[in-house]
Amino acid sequence: MRIILFYGNVAGCVTMWLNIFVTNFLIMSKLGEIIMRQQVLDGFISTFGASGAEPRVFFSPGRVNLIGEHIDYNGGLVMPCALNLGTYGAIRKRGDKIVKLVSGNFDSHVSFNLEKLVNNAQHGWGNYPKGVVAEILKAGHEIRGFEMYIMGSLPNGAGLSSSASINTLVAMALNSVFELNIPPVDRAILCQMAERFCGVSCGIMDPFACTMGKKDHAILLDCNTLKYSYAPLNLGDYHILIANTNYKRGLADSKYNERLAECEAALAELKKVCDIGALCELSPEEFEKHKNAITNETHRKRAEHAVYENFRTKEAARVLKAGRLGELAPLMAESHLSLRNLYEVVGDALDAMFEPSVAFEGILGTRMTGAGFGGCTVTIVHKDDAGDFIRHVGDAYLKKTGIHASFYIAEVADGACEI
Repeated sequence: MRIILFYGNVAGCVTMWLNIFVTNFLIMSKLGEIIMRQQVLDGFISTFGASGAEPRVFFSPGRVNLIGEHIDYNGGLVMPCALNLGTYGAIRKRGDKIVKLVSGNFDSHVSFNLEKLVNNAQHGWGNYPKGVVAEILKAGHEIRGFEMYIMGSLPNGAGLSSSASINTLVAMALNSVFELNIPPVDRAILCQMAERFCGVSCGIMDPFACTMGKKDHAILLDCNTLKYSYAPLNLGDYHILIANTNYKRGLADSKYNERLAECEAALAELKKVCDIGALCELSPEEFEKHKNAITNETHRKRAEHAVYENFRTKEAARVLKAGRLGELAPLMAESHLSLRNLYEVVGDALDAMFEPSVAFEGILGTRMTGAGFGGCTVTIVHKDDAGDFIRHVGDAYLKKTGIHASFYIAEVADGACEI
């Protein structure tokens, strides 16, 4: 179960009911897991029958990146956390080499043979589990066919990493059911490669966060070395609230490649005066000393974002480890403004969501999250204020853009597991 609060002509008009939903969120989230587990089991039995072994049920979370945006490919740190919104799956082994997959969300059936693993456009979402299977077999592990019923509580297209959630679910389930003993970090890498099976150039952050998530903790991750540590994120009476702009992104891929090239150009010039291998190896002080070596002003702005965003991410981890959650707000706001003014990936829709959010009193931080040019903001808001926040931000965003936003309340959860 997920709590989705749409702010629009009907569903967003009564703040009282929003507050009731939010106040009872923790109770509902526990009940929601029980309900989702039973729905997945019921869906499995109605699809595949009750004969044979009892199916086992697994869950894999979605994720949100709290800070550290567009710097993973510049040698920087990211700080994601896993969410209690995610993907559930019931699985049972077969005695042959046939895999049968059913989605409870799309009423879609996919079937394939372990001896013929190719990306098939007609299989749609089923290519993601297929990619996981292909990578497991490529790594030398032995599995048989299986039946799996999958149902997600993640909103599609909201930037919460639904594909990584599916992949880590399947990897966890197969690892357990077939006793493969694949270490968690190796499973995350395997899931990253599975996305490439589907033609997606995916970084390690999404599958790593979905696999390695820890309840009430954020992950401080170096995406290049895979060195990581946990920072406490015990929110108490606060919730993570994700606001989806519902704005169709059309520039993200091309702009990503453009920003990558601009950062590489900046790095090439800095290497002439600094002994570095990546932009984020520089401290802010070192960058200020050498920044004029970057002759192109745009390239200099991109490098400035990378260096200072990496510093902000380290600072965010430091204040969390010190238990000073309130100091996160200025770091998140600075991150958003840097992504807007220096990296130029925010866009009008995200800014229209950010402005009323950052003006709302009592939040512990808000910013855009993800690739940009649409997508979502992430905000840490008190449970008693969440209904008013949704009304305030939803109304302001609708007035500015003419688009109805949608809101998702979540808590910080563990990584993929059996339930």
